[in-house]
Amino acid sequence: MEADLQAHVAFFLSGKVNAPNLETIDRMKLRPAPLAGYRDLTRLRYDFPLILVDEPAGTYFESLSGLIDGILEKIAHGADADRIRRHVLRLEQRIRAQAAAGKEGRLSALWEEAAAELGENDRPLAENLARARANLKLDGEVVDCNATLPYRLIGHVWALTQNQRARRFEGIVNRLVIKLSEILQADFANSNAGRSAANLRRTFGSGPLDRFDFDAMSRLLCRSVPTENLSTNRRQRIEDLLATFRTQRFFPSPHSANTPYPFAFDSCDEAIKAYRERLPQAIELARAVTIGELEVRGEYREEKHDRLFESFGEGGLDPRDMALFPDYLARVNADRLPGELGAVTEIMSLSLPIKVLAQTDDVIEESSIGNSHLAFALRSRQLARMELGMVGVFVVQSPASALYRMREKIVRGLDYSGPALFSIFSGAVQGHGQLPPYLVSAAALESRVFPAFAMDPTAGEDWSSRFSLAANPQAELDWPIHRVLYEDAACQTVSEERPFTLIDFVACDARYSRFFAAVAKPHWRDWLAEAGEVIGKDPQSDIDRIDRIPSLLMVDPDDRLQKVIVTEKIVREARRCLSMWNSLQELGGIHNSHAEKRLIQEKAAWEESKKALLAAAQSTQTPAAAPATSAPAASADPESEAEKASDEAYIETPRCASCNECVQLNNKMFAYDDNKQAYIKDVSAGTYAQLVEAAENCQVAIIHPGKPRNATEPGLDELLRRAEAFA
Repeated sequence: MEADLQAHVAFFLSGKVNAPNLETIDRMKLRPAPLAGYRDLTRLRYDFPLILVDEPAGTYFESLSGLIDGILEKIAHGADADRIRRHVLRLEQRIRAQAAAGKEGRLSALWEEAAAELGENDRPLAENLARARANLKLDGEVVDCNATLPYRLIGHVWALTQNQRARRFEGIVNRLVIKLSEILQADFANSNAGRSAANLRRTFGSGPLDRFDFDAMSRLLCRSVPTENLSTNRRQRIEDLLATFRTQRFFPSPHSANTPYPFAFDSCDEAIKAYRERLPQAIELARAVTIGELEVRGEYREEKHDRLFESFGEGGLDPRDMALFPDYLARVNADRLPGELGAVTEIMSLSLPIKVLAQTDDVIEESSIGNSHLAFALRSRQLARMELGMVGVFVVQSPASALYRMREKIVRGLDYSGPALFSIFSGAVQGHGQLPPYLVSAAALESRVFPAFAMDPTAGEDWSSRFSLAANPQAELDWPIHRVLYEDAACQTVSEERPFTLIDFVACDARYSRFFAAVAKPHWRDWLAEAGEVIGKDPQSDIDRIDRIPSLLMVDPDDRLQKVIVTEKIVREARRCLSMWNSLQELGGIHNSHAEKRLIQEKAAWEESKKALLAAAQSTQTPAAAPATSAPAASADPESEAEKASDEAYIETPRCASCNECVQLNNKMFAYDDNKQAYIKDVSAGTYAQLVEAAENCQVAIIHPGKPRNATEPGLDELLRRAEAFA
């Protein structure tokens, strides 16, 4: 056993496999145990593929599974409900398999093809699929999670938002063109030229023209109608406005024969250059719209407005004027970010109307310092964090797997009138050949390597309103916890709760197999600790006393369990990743150190106040001279002492802040009294894990989990450790 420990410690410190009980994993095709159930994603129901909806009716893109669920709600009723559901879900699975195999096309086409294959020799199935097809009310391109998804999805939503702006702009310009043209037409009709015999003949319409004396009519009108023609300046101003509307190139328009400008670019520099070149035309068009509104209302006053509009747009356009125009879209890859960083900073700091899509295809980068250092999402993380510190910038960061959950933020960001950054990890990494991009990007999210967050400047005035981490799994924890089931040597089912950490994510990548070594099963020892435990230790203890070697549970292609140890370098990177995640948690109001410190201070002050009140109450009730044989003094707070001595869970109800956290977690276990303050309604209506989670979520730390009622509940050791803080 001593030789085993020495071999494991040597690998932990050096990364060298020099013992027969250790084996390199580069050819073993292992994956972390929590991913064992995801061998074939096409047989599972999840968000992908997505449908890029042609015309949004409340949504710009929809998940196939969500679309199918909506159809089943309409048709799966009665005695045949189960059979209808099975048939339609088979169709969904077939379309998902087509998309995963790389087949592209519109949903209607893929649907018809899959339905024809499935229903060829099964009439009831074909009839049910036809009923489902009749309830399919939308169509669009089907896209799976791959390297092309970020640009196709962001570009699709961006194009639809630009179409909406184009329709709004066309409505404004059409109205102004008609009204201004009517002013000129009325002025011409009131002029001598408009009353000429030739013009009167042209406007007479059908009828016996040879019986009407247009010359006499012209002489009569010219003598009798008072002339109040437009001034030369106003006529010229209106003609200039119409010319501006008819030559603009920002939107397609029936009034303009010019080809519209392109607004999508492959670099930020190109987008900035186009914006600068077009800014004078944009200012002129915005000026024309503003003057045109005044003219059609008859409110333009030359003595007042001429001077005002001479300086229009000298300082650029304000957000209201800028909202008239299309936004620019710049696509950059993380590989080019160092060269684009200055341009991105200029866009965001100057509030230019440019949306930047920064796509990352690989979140693990070897540092230039050497192979002893790895950088995780270095460029994209640096960019997103930098933009978070800028005022008025809409920021969305998300792996591709979470794009559907982030759809509301994506749409809001692309419709936002200021600058926006979309940092997206595609998951299309060569080193993860055995895992599909969806699973790679989901693993990056779970491991906190590429967390999802959004900063929405329009959502409120403070960070709590603007910043959100809601799309991250189990965002209140350091690492998401997953239950792993496996069969031990005695053929008994074993259930363990294990965190999914950065170490698990790196273990999926064959390029970094040198940081891992498989331990032969006969040499599994007690010192092989779960990696999450080692990450949480004091780093100094790794040097002072190595008695716990971090390990992972992984499975091979035959789902046989393997135990893999990891080097100290990866543990170090995991701690750095955790530290950055904890910083994000604080920004999102989770485990905020300032709030927790203030809470401790307030709790201590409350306890002192409570003691003072109890002491004052006792002093007013105690006789001046107590007999020598009087009973011993009662406890200062019998109820409190009883609570502290009890193993039962309880809530300090009078201190409840009515935050809804516990009630939303389990409204059968927790409830509100008449004062809308929480109490434990039925402790047996939930798990001890929920009691502990409620205590951790409680904003005023008044929930005390006590001791578990079910001694067989999984993960009790960890739960009891977490509950100690609330004893």
